[in-house]
Amino acid sequence: MDMDLNALSLKELKDLQSQVAKAISGFEDRRKKEALIELEEKARAMGFSLAELTGIAPVRKRTPAAAKYANPTDPSDTWSGRGRKPRWFEAALRAGKKPEDLAI
Repeated sequence: MDMDLNALSLKELKDLQSQVAKAISGFEDRRKKEALIELEEKARAMGFSLAELTGIAPVRKRTPAAAKYANPTDPSDTWSGRGRKPRWFEAALRAGKKPEDLAI
């Protein structure tokens, strides 16, 4: 692939640079996945998991918590009951409401 880079405009050069960066990143990602698959197969053939051999626990993704409470003034504003209490929840409690009153 012969390309005269001097004949390209600055915009074309930047577009080409962006495409090359994406291609390199994609290539590296594919190679890493292939290597990981190969290593997992080798470990499995020997009766182990890759996580056992490396001592690295597999990444567990948490599912988002379901909403338990809704803002009485804006029902689309919800809270799962985890983490810091939203201001609207604390304000409702100060106003005399109970958490059960705000439950969905």
